[in-house]
Amino acid sequence: MNGQNRKDVVPGMEVHIVLKQDQRSGKLTKGIVKDLLTNSPTHPHGIKVRLVDGQVGRVKQILSPAR
Repeated sequence: MNGQNRKDVVPGMEVHIVLKQDQRSGKLTKGIVKDLLTNSPTHPHGIKVRLVDGQVGRVKQILSPAR
């Protein structure tokens, strides 16, 4: 599942995000969602989130549902 719909992304789920500095390379970072930073219902590049470790990026792939 991709991360373009805000309703699909909830705190506590495991996701792959792309960080701002990794957008060119496409390198993905795995983590647990802490906060949703995008307010619109959809975003073509992925919903922007903050992970529990503080990193911020756009969701590219949802790995597991919220725990």
